[in-house]
Amino acid sequence: MLSVPLDLVSIFQHEYRALRPRAPIPPTQVRFRRFTSLNTTIRLRDGKIFVNLSDLLEGAPESVLHAIAHILLAKLYRRPIDAVHNLRYKRFSSSAVVARQVERIRVARGSKRYSGPQGRYFHLEEIFDSLNLRFFSGLLGRPDLTWSEHHAKRSLGHYDAAHNTIVVSRVFDRPSSPRYAIEYLLYHEMLHLKHPIKARGMRRCIHSSEFKAEEARFPQLAEALAFIKRL
Repeated sequence: MLSVPLDLVSIFQHEYRALRPRAPIPPTQVRFRRFTSLNTTIRLRDGKIFVNLSDLLEGAPESVLHAIAHILLAKLYRRPIDAVHNLRYKRFSSSAVVARQVERIRVARGSKRYSGPQGRYFHLEEIFDSLNLRFFSGLLGRPDLTWSEHHAKRSLGHYDAAHNTIVVSRVFDRPSSPRYAIEYLLYHEMLHLKHPIKARGMRRCIHSSEFKAEEARFPQLAEALAFIKRL
């Protein structure tokens, strides 16, 4: 836990007064914590406000800190978020400098628990190598491949660029799973490896037109999506 200058508490008190001009300002505690992203939390407990901010926000412009304070307090008290504050924070958080800093911190502080590519019925490395030859001329470098630890149904697969890892949900590692469904999931994440996320202004382009065009080349796309939908 890191210390916080008193003026940061004052910023929250200022935004509280702007949001709730007639209500008494409750005691407020603000702390920086060693998160792996731009995480922020706010809680109201026993009449006191407790705020945790990522230490990545240390040194942020005062206007950005005011924006964060306003957004958190507006969410806490279910008030509309001011568009100016919202835009100011989005510009800050989507800037190239901040994005690079977040990525470095994720690599340095983040951790991954691997169960490995060998499942009970399917081996992810074998499937990756097959797809690499079929669709990428064998040119994609193989990242770490692993089945998820649990039978996740919300996150069926994802590519973690910070740790260069593709994770596939263990829910697919069963004899009733058609191989083409696992191939499609892995192929989709391999496309993320080939087409990294790009920033376009304040927006992140996750699935570019090039990405979608290559995804459409998967021969059993419709069948795979139908199976996933049923699952």
